[in-house]
Amino acid sequence: MNKTFWKNKKILVTGGASFIGSHLVDALVSQNLDVRIVDDLSSGTLENIKDHVNKKSIKFIKGDLRKTSVAKKAVSGINLIFHLAGDHGGRGYVDSHQAGPATNMALDGNLFWQARRANVEKIVFASSGCVYPNFLQENTQEKLYLKENQVGPPYDADNMYGWAKLMAEMTLRAYHKDWGMKAASCRFFVVYGPRGKEDHAVMAMIAKAFIKQNPFIVWGNGRQIRNWTYVDDIIDGLILAAEKIDDVTSINLGNMERLSVLDTAKMILEYSGHRAKIELHPEMPTGPANRVADAGLAQKLLGWKPKVKFAEGLKKTIDWYFATKDPKEVARILDIALIERKVKVKFSPGYKNKYAGGGNTYRRSKWLVNSQVLQEITPT
Repeated sequence: MNKTFWKNKKILVTGGASFIGSHLVDALVSQNLDVRIVDDLSSGTLENIKDHVNKKSIKFIKGDLRKTSVAKKAVSGINLIFHLAGDHGGRGYVDSHQAGPATNMALDGNLFWQARRANVEKIVFASSGCVYPNFLQENTQEKLYLKENQVGPPYDADNMYGWAKLMAEMTLRAYHKDWGMKAASCRFFVVYGPRGKEDHAVMAMIAKAFIKQNPFIVWGNGRQIRNWTYVDDIIDGLILAAEKIDDVTSINLGNMERLSVLDTAKMILEYSGHRAKIELHPEMPTGPANRVADAGLAQKLLGWKPKVKFAEGLKKTIDWYFATKDPKEVARILDIALIERKVKVKFSPGYKNKYAGGGNTYRRSKWLVNSQVLQEITPT
């Protein structure tokens, strides 16, 4: 870290009790920086920051940033904001919930306005790969890497979650152009690691291996291409963006390793030692077919590139998960995390629908599906 840059900085981390936010807080506190957290604990937990709270090495505000009073209190006296708070979830949530993510526009707008009024110098915004146009991400045969300048007309963001992230980026650009506020937008591509939640793909599959789910459920046809980024690399990128970007440039923070969801599932099963049949569920939310970041701009502007290969980060994450979790609690969490919406299916003749009460609607956590659309794969 550039000690000159951070000298006398008063820092706010919104969503600082969350998975990524708490890792960022750890990094900042390790440098003895003045850190304040605001979090409503809808996603984050006090467990993630308990040591800092107990040692009084941070200031913690519990509150909802959609409330003006909370935002005003949070930004008072602050020089730099890392804005990670928001209504969010995994692919099931992004696909099936629109109103919740839409409130992020109110949250972001309220925070940005209060930050301007309080003369905050800079905002580093946690954006998302969901801002990229859906139509660019349809062909799995193409070795596609998404570049920052591909976000533009015709805009085609990923559900309301993606649109809200895009609107926040554009708001910060307007604030910079008209009022001179410094800012940077860091686009995350699925982040995993210790403290990660089970509503995101890698963590969900690790959780299923932990409770020895068999058959092992994988959403989609398995051919979806992704890049998974270890949380430590994301933290490095956020800190570098704070130090080096003032002009609201948007940058990708993503590992450029291309992996199919099916290959990822096989890696998880292999390392965890869980032998199970993989059962593909193409009727479930799957997101874009081909989403991988081009991290070239981050390397050029920040000198940043991911240090942790997926195989290495996956092992670290599985080791942490298996050492800290309780199987019964994980089973309960998975059941809650996967109840995102109701799905209508047609059942095969003679198929007993014991959960749907005779109808054709079921909660997807029960995994009742048309047997004709399932495929089974035995890991080698």
